[in-house]
Amino acid sequence: MTATRDKLWTVEEYHRMMDAGILTEDDKVELLNGRIVQMSAQTPPHAGTTQRASDYIKERLAAQAHVRMQLPITLATSEPEPDIAIVRIDAGAYGDHHPNASEIFLLIEVSYSTLQIDIEEKALIYARANISDYWVLDVAEREAYIFRNPTPDGYQSEIILPDNGVVAPLAFPEIEIPLSELFFPV
Repeated sequence: MTATRDKLWTVEEYHRMMDAGILTEDDKVELLNGRIVQMSAQTPPHAGTTQRASDYIKERLAAQAHVRMQLPITLATSEPEPDIAIVRIDAGAYGDHHPNASEIFLLIEVSYSTLQIDIEEKALIYARANISDYWVLDVAEREAYIFRNPTPDGYQSEIILPDNGVVAPLAFPEIEIPLSELFFPV
């Protein structure tokens, strides 16, 4: 009997598949640790929370950072599309590359049906890429998971805040964000 293994793709191979038209925007996939993974369909609570949170953060960080919504970032073995990425301002508006780990201030995933993936698999990917600040907004429970202090084994700090909590991005400690502004009003 022959053992089979999954084929793990490099970021470069993933890009070549897009350039060749093998993968298109219609495929709704992302590269996670070398695996091409189908992204979940967006429910109205997920989409609405993503838009609301993105708009609020964009307003608070105007002229200090670029706020990207559901666009790729490039890491060593992954090219995920986080719901919100707060990145360095790039004069070329990232027209020649996706932001990489050194250009990322904060990543936010909005979770409605993907909480385990976001707090386990994606948290480990982001920690290994040395993303210092990663948040998961749990829409169903109205809580925010705040991950900090990345190591190759994962984040060393994880706190869960209720929607009435306040948190400041590590890169912008002077900007306090009331979590209630990121979730829909009750």
